Amino acid sequence: MKKTATLQTSLGNVDIELLTDLMPITAGNFIELAKSGFYDGLHFHRVINGFMIQFGCPHSRDPNSPRAGTGDGPNGCIEDEHPPNAKLSNEPGTLSMANTGRPNSGSCQFFINTVHNKNLDWFTPGSSKHPVFGKVVSGMDVIKKIETIQTGPGDRPTTPVQMVKVTVHD
Repeated sequence: MKKTATLQTSLGNVDIELLTDLMPITAGNFIELAKSGFYDGLHFHRVINGFMIQFGCPHSRDPNSPRAGTGDGPNGCIEDEHPPNAKLSNEPGTLSMANTGRPNSGSCQFFINTVHNKNLDWFTPGSSKHPVFGKVVSGMDVIKKIETIQTGPGDRPTTPVQMVKVTVHD
């Protein structure tokens, strides 16, 4: 059975499918954090029009925190997941694990691709390796609203966009 979740943002809802069968570690980490309420009340801390929108940093509870984008989750970092049967490209509407660029440095921060960012695929040459673990099934209009919001220094929205609640549907 497919796992889904609803991302309730201050600009509207987004429904996602979690690819637990292909990416059990990464999707499982997201599910555990969501069910614990970890994401509720955080803000999108990095928005780049024509690239992606990012959320999940615990420091983003305060949308003006200079530390937003630098935090790890309560479970620390997880193992990189690169299964040969899950060569999922970073296409528009896919959710990917954010990391520092070092191996096994993903934790709680995730981003939603707004364009095809094939250079971020874990199975292509280059240093960026961001495994896809979910995809938007409805609400791309909300993603586009967030993507096109005005930003300031550090690609931070000038008007905060909150992740009000993440609900996982079993």
